[in-house]
Amino acid sequence: MLRIIDARTGEPVTAAPARRGLTRVEAHASGYDASGLRVLLVADLIVRALELGGTPVWSLLTGAREQAELRAGAAALGIRPFEDSRDLGAALGEAQVVHVAGEGRGPGAGPGNDGTVWVAVAPVEAAVPAAPAADDDPAVRRLALLARPRSRPVRLDTRALDEARGTLARWRHAVAGWADRPSRPIPEDVRGRLRGAWEDDLDVPAALRVLEWAGTRPDLPDGARFETYAHADRLLGLDLTRDVGRTP
Repeated sequence: MLRIIDARTGEPVTAAPARRGLTRVEAHASGYDASGLRVLLVADLIVRALELGGTPVWSLLTGAREQAELRAGAAALGIRPFEDSRDLGAALGEAQVVHVAGEGRGPGAGPGNDGTVWVAVAPVEAAVPAAPAADDDPAVRRLALLARPRSRPVRLDTRALDEARGTLARWRHAVAGWADRPSRPIPEDVRGRLRGAWEDDLDVPAALRVLEWAGTRPDLPDGARFETYAHADRLLGLDLTRDVGRTP
C-alpha cells in the first residue's frame, strides 16, 4: 500500500484508505512551466501507483494559470488527463485526499490529521523547453524528470536529456530482444523490490535502479526480464515496449 511523506509533518502516511474507498488526487500547478509540469507528473505517478494497488482514483487540476498550455504540455509528457475542479460539483464521497503542489504552495505546517495528505514537489531549473517538440520522444523528458527524487530540485538541460535518451534506447532495445524469448513470471523478489520502491514514498529512482538490476541479474530468464519491465512501465509510463516487433 502506498505510503507517502506528508509535507506538513514529515511523517509517512497511507495514501489509500484502508477500506479501499475513492482517493481524490488534486494537482496544484502554478502555471505552464517545467515546475508546473513536474507537479502534474508526480500527481500522475500517484494516480498510477494507487490504481496498481486497486484503489479507485479521481484526479483533478486545481487553480492553475495557463491551463490550456499546461494540459497540452502534460499530454506531450504522457501524463493522463486531469479533470477541471471548477467544473465539478460536490465531492464524490472520497475517503482520502492527496494534494500535490510545488514547494511553498501547500498549507504549511499543521497537525496532518484532517484526512488529507500534502505532497511537496521541488522545482525544475529548465535550460531547455519544458515540453517536447512534436517530433521529440516525450519519454525522454519524462525519464529525465523521474530520475531525480521529487523532493530535490532538478536541472532539465541537454545533458540530462542525453542521459535519459541513452537509457531509454538501451532499455527499449533490450526489451525488444527479450520479447522474442518464452514468457516467464516475474520472480517474487523482483516484484517485491519494485513494489517496495514505489510504495515507499513513491521512490521512482529506486524503482529505476531495480530495473537496472533486473536487466543484468545472471539467473533471471529473458522472458521474466521482459515481464518485469512491462510491469514497471505501468507506473513509469516510458513506453518501454515500443520497439517490440519492429524490424531491426
